Amino acid sequence: MMDLLINSSYFAVLLTIGAFYAGQAVRRRTGLDIANPLLIAVLIVIAVLLALGVDIETYQAGAQFVSWLLTPATVCLALPLYRQISVLRRNAAAAITGVLMGVLSSAVFIALLALVLGLNARETATLLPKSVTTAIGVGISEELGGIPALTVAAIILTGLCGNLMARPLCRLLKITDPVARGLTIGASSHAIGTAKALEMGEVEGAMSSAAVAVCGLVTVFAAPLFMRFFA
Repeated sequence: MMDLLINSSYFAVLLTIGAFYAGQAVRRRTGLDIANPLLIAVLIVIAVLLALGVDIETYQAGAQFVSWLLTPATVCLALPLYRQISVLRRNAAAAITGVLMGVLSSAVFIALLALVLGLNARETATLLPKSVTTAIGVGISEELGGIPALTVAAIILTGLCGNLMARPLCRLLKITDPVARGLTIGASSHAIGTAKALEMGEVEGAMSSAAVAVCGLVTVFAAPLFMRFFA
């Protein structure tokens, strides 16, 4: 009976959704930034898979139905941007500059990391799209010859770090302008960070959404050029 349940496509879907709802419940009860629902969900899923001896291929095959929702969920980030389009127009120059610097700083960081750790071209291509949303980053990794599964892990880790550290870092660096805060969060920690930006304010959420979209597009064109230079 247990084997039948585990091999069912519903198992992975129910586990994924149930783990996320559990994470949300913990977040509501504690109110702590570190109690991120996605982080808690990841830990719960890992614990359950290890406890039941379920391999990752079986889980991924069942969870693909949830993965299909990733792209439309990312597109939905356009809604807060539409509501604050006038703010974006007034700060267009700052937004473009901030996004381009975000993409550049991420690429420079990966280049330095590759040099320090002696990463090869495939490993570098795997980490290069770490700061763009998963829907775009996986495609970039595949095109450049990276390892998509590890790219997803890097993207999620980057987003979680941005989500957890966004508010404290803004306070530490005394970044109070909502446009600057939103662009910074979106350019560095994509959609997961945008969830925190939306909690901080509507303008922050809108600017973060814009940064996610533009950073993704810029990285699509810039990543192959970077890898050619790196090679």
